[in-house]
Amino acid sequence: MRAATPSPLPRQRGAAAVEFALVALLFFTLLFAVLEFGRMLYIYNTLQEVTRRAAREAVVRWVDQGAAIKTLALFGGAALPAGPEITAANISIQYLRKDGTEVASLPQDPGDNLSACGDITRTANCIYSVRVAVDGVSYGPMTSMFSFLNIALPPSVVVMHAESLGFTVN
Repeated sequence: MRAATPSPLPRQRGAAAVEFALVALLFFTLLFAVLEFGRMLYIYNTLQEVTRRAAREAVVRWVDQGAAIKTLALFGGAALPAGPEITAANISIQYLRKDGTEVASLPQDPGDNLSACGDITRTANCIYSVRVAVDGVSYGPMTSMFSFLNIALPPSVVVMHAESLGFTVN
């Protein structure tokens, strides 16, 4: 009779579990990296949209409604639900003259702005365009495995020609 040779299988016990753990670790790391990259693109796109919305609101509202302009630019809230990095504090609004410099002395009301734009002696007080910038936004990952990443997003700037600035005919 022949003696039974030991099977090589007992030495392989647990190898499948270790291989699965390594593959799962790699898979989930890549999965979360893709999700975080997608969220970073979402934040960047939302940054552009908030800037555009703020500029649109600024050209149709008077200069004293800065808080309302910023709230409406943030889709009606103080901060974005999926983008807490973008807040009203990141939004700046400047009212510009025709040469692109900031208006030093703002007109009293929208009607006064129209008068200043039509009067050659008061054009320095005429709001010709509005510049809105969203700056100081840094992307921060939601998952702790990428917490070392803190990416400063580039500022977003939109300049629009002033429209009514809240002027209404009674």
